[in-house]
Amino acid sequence: MPSIKLSSIKLSSIKAWARNLKRDSVALYLASRDPRVPWYAKALAVAIAAYALSPIDLIPDFIPVIGYLDDLILLPLGIWLAILLVPDEVMTECRANASAVLQRPISRAGMIAIIVLWIAGALALAWAVFAYWPLTAR
Repeated sequence: MPSIKLSSIKLSSIKAWARNLKRDSVALYLASRDPRVPWYAKALAVAIAAYALSPIDLIPDFIPVIGYLDDLILLPLGIWLAILLVPDEVMTECRANASAVLQRPISRAGMIAIIVLWIAGALALAWAVFAYWPLTAR
């Protein structure tokens, strides 16, 4: 029975760590737009965000086990380093604002609008391909 309790404690602490990481990521974005933050902290925050969103990794994700190592180690370390470079009072404000941003309800209308735009774009692309692609079988 103690192992079940221990594993639930570990799982809850991992979930809390992930929530804090998400909040700190949003807070770094907000901090990068703050004029009180030094340029090098802003540059590091932008570089971390670009690396997180980039399809190119240092270790490709298709390599078993170690493929996600950079996502699990490098990104949190980069976020931690960027947080150290941001002044404490700015980071406190940005964390509070990030928590408020993350608690906002998700707009279903916005989600539907984005999906409709993607479908319309895909249909327009398919029409353009079929209308203007040279048919060699004619």
